[in-house]
Formats: sequence, C-alpha cells, structure tokens
Amino acid sequence: MTGHLKLRIHVSEPWDFERIAGTAELTGWTVDHADPDNEEWEVHLDEGFDFHERRIGRLLAGPRYVGEHLTRMFDAVAGFPVRLAYRGDGAWHYAFTGMISQRHERKDEEPDNGAGI
Repeated sequence: MTGHLKLRIHVSEPWDFERIAGTAELTGWTVDHADPDNEEWEVHLDEGFDFHERRIGRLLAGPRYVGEHLTRMFDAVAGFPVRLAYRGDGAWHYAFTGMISQRHERKDEEPDNGAGI
C-alpha cells in the first residue's frame, strides 16, 4: 500500500478566504501522487472548513498553469501554484487558488528556533 503524502495548502484566493473559513493554511494528505499519470490529486483535509454554508473535507488540487504537473511541487522551494476545487452536487467546482507543498513533521527533539517554514 502506498504511504500518505502529507501536504500543506495555503489558499490565496478568494482574497477573503481566511475571513470566511477561519484560516488560510490547510493540511491534509493524498495517495494520488503514487500514480504519475494523475494530473490532479484529491487531498483529504486533516480538518475541514466551512465555506458558504457548506462543510468541505477534501479538495481536488490541479496545476494552476497549462502544461505543468503536480510532481513539480517536489522541486519547489516555497510551494507550487494550484487550482483547488471542492465537491458539491456530484461534481468538482473550482473555487480557490493557492500554493501546495509537502508537509514535513518536526521531530520532537528539534528545538524550535523560529526559523521553520
């Protein structure tokens, strides 16, 4: 079985997303990265959020720009630009944009010097 790829997503648009949802930083995981032919990854959020009277617990992440692939996220320094969709009425609806990056867990023995990302 493929291990979960832990992800961090910073939602940048809509501009008032943080006010509406209570946070702009989301964390979650996917297994869709294991298949290199997957052009979009379904991300299961660690904690969902409310958006316009709808509870959202998973997002569909796709590259923001034509011709790019989500695997470029592994080469990005600060994150990779993505389009984000939520599931509703039996279909995915693109409503957000943001940056996606791999989430690395801090080891307990590492001191927090305030320089972490």
